[in-house]
Amino acid sequence: MKRNFSHYLVVMIVILAGFHFSAGPRDEGMFPLSDLDRAGLRQAGLKINEADIYNPGHVGLVDALVRVGGCTGSFVSPDGLIITNHHCAFSAVQLASTPANDYLKNGFVADTRQKEIQAQGLTIRITDSYEDVSDRILQAVSTIKDPAERIRNIQELQRQIAREAEDQDPTIKAEVSEMFIGKSYVLFRYKTIEDVRLVYIPSQNIGEFGGETDNWVWPRHTGDYAFLRAYVAPDGSAAAYSPNNVPYQPKNHLKVNPQGVEEEDFVFILGYPGRTFRHRPAQYITYQEQYLLPYVSELYDFQNQQMALAGEGDKAIELRLATRIKRNANVMKNYRGKMKGLRNIDLVATKTREDQELAAFIAADPELRTRYGSLMDDIDAHYRTVFSDAQLELWYAQIYGSSSLLQVARILGSLQNAIASAAPDRQQRLLDLNRERATQNIRSIYAAYHPNVDASLLTRMFEDGVRLTGPNRVVALQQAGLTDAKRAGSYAQELLGSSKLTDTSFVLNDLLGNAHTLMEYNDGLLDLHRALATELEARKPEIERREGELNKLMGDYVAVKEQHLDRSFIPDANATLRLTYGYIRGYSPADATYMHPFTTVRGMLEKGRTGEEVFDYPAAIREAWEARDFGRYIKEDLNDVPVNILYNMDTSGGNSGSPIMNAYGELIGVNFDRAYDATINDFAWNEEYSRSIGVDIRYVLWIADKVDHARFVLDEMGVKWN
Repeated sequence: MKRNFSHYLVVMIVILAGFHFSAGPRDEGMFPLSDLDRAGLRQAGLKINEADIYNPGHVGLVDALVRVGGCTGSFVSPDGLIITNHHCAFSAVQLASTPANDYLKNGFVADTRQKEIQAQGLTIRITDSYEDVSDRILQAVSTIKDPAERIRNIQELQRQIAREAEDQDPTIKAEVSEMFIGKSYVLFRYKTIEDVRLVYIPSQNIGEFGGETDNWVWPRHTGDYAFLRAYVAPDGSAAAYSPNNVPYQPKNHLKVNPQGVEEEDFVFILGYPGRTFRHRPAQYITYQEQYLLPYVSELYDFQNQQMALAGEGDKAIELRLATRIKRNANVMKNYRGKMKGLRNIDLVATKTREDQELAAFIAADPELRTRYGSLMDDIDAHYRTVFSDAQLELWYAQIYGSSSLLQVARILGSLQNAIASAAPDRQQRLLDLNRERATQNIRSIYAAYHPNVDASLLTRMFEDGVRLTGPNRVVALQQAGLTDAKRAGSYAQELLGSSKLTDTSFVLNDLLGNAHTLMEYNDGLLDLHRALATELEARKPEIERREGELNKLMGDYVAVKEQHLDRSFIPDANATLRLTYGYIRGYSPADATYMHPFTTVRGMLEKGRTGEEVFDYPAAIREAWEARDFGRYIKEDLNDVPVNILYNMDTSGGNSGSPIMNAYGELIGVNFDRAYDATINDFAWNEEYSRSIGVDIRYVLWIADKVDHARFVLDEMGVKWN
């Protein structure tokens, strides 16, 4: 398209204006609610007052936010309607699906409340209030020198403070979150909603368009959205699923703006980002790059290959394994993106230089030298210990997840231990008290169980385990007489083949039904679990010592680094409510390449011409596009419906499903991903390469209106359709 000079002048003015009004140098941006005054939101472009977002004791935009499982969502109607990501509802849709009613593939539209179905496994959590309790915790452990004792006391105080809060208000769930490791702690009070239902889910070839090929990639054309509804008991209290429950009435809900946004518009996100690790030393990044990221990504690749083979030609098995495969694939590609990003920017070298400068800063000040003189050497010594048995720790972290039956054995073994400590006449009662929870956990494990997959994955873990030597050796495998990979593989097959845990009815009815039967039962998997548990218990004091040591070291590290840089850091994300802001903005990921911040339906159709299955889409999309039936959802300068948007906000894992809002606090999109180069946001954020991806609200509305005929959703959100 030919454009004149005046167009580019306008674009440059807008871009420069965006940079001019952003608040100071942006090297991080996940602001806790308590730090919103530090964000410079009005200067950056916010048109409403900061108090309209969050104002203790008053209703604000934060009251429309919810945590959906490990994701974020937001209320978009006064009747508990929630918008989040398709991939956040994926497991619930999978559990509701059958080969005859494949909601995962075909989508689901409940045009009446009566047709809404239970979203199994999903709960809603709403932040009610928070309170800084750092002084209480840190003062209580100020005289404790032993690192293991110190961390135990901190963790017990965290639990105690949470219990006290729940005793004061039985309607809430409380957690004390560590904001800065070893440095600051905040009590969060949450309201929990247990009854969540599916309302409108687009078909898989919309909600997952592009599949793993496009995952973590821009340009993107994915309709990653879903609508749920929160229900409570008639008196407004939280209640398990019941036909008698009624829609939850939130304090606030977001207004949808169907006009969307333009390039360089100010936008912000509220959400529950997962874990970030930006205030860690160089050695931590080395651990990620050399140990954790390559090991887990390669292992998950193998696991997915085995699960894909098991599901070939059998729809029921494919559905059973779908959530597990999707989660693995997402982590795998994320970790590989991190490895690429770490290499590209050589973050280890950057962190090493920063740590050397910090060491010099400490050495140059007598007072700091007295207090922190050994800090950098102590950190180095700590990580040398971590590296020495990192392979073993990673193996431990994955062994139970590799086998469904081994997970079942762990639950049964824990029950046996608990019951054994009770008098014989109380054992059945103790089992009865724990049966419901154990049954629920075991059912969820069996829901994703497949015998061939279990055998393949446990074999792989045993083969890996016997190859570990020295401080990384797996004692439990050595005690079983396993000396080589071939014997380890056959041993895994023997354990699984001889176990009665393959019989779901036997486990749920016989073992969980009778304390005597449970206590008498034993097999090789339970023996293996006990051996692993004994080994882990023997390592527990050392792990606690390391955790306590790291807690103290990182508290000091952050404290002295803030002095060195003469500024206060924003705490790493930890799944608590945060705000981030930025602009709708493209970027240049490679030389002579510029990525525009909007994709369109046209681009989606172009991908479909490749013939790849992941780029399949509903015929109704092409029909509406060819008829130019864009309605009010068109973006005039593109002469098309925008699908996905790109922006320079600071997001991480738990931000999936976060509402993207314009300068007036109106919903204009839903966040769902990052560009591949931005997967290292967990370790470092930079405006040059960090970009996040969301689905444009105009695409959501267009699909609901023109393709899925779910206009009742638009009506409920107060959006006029045509």
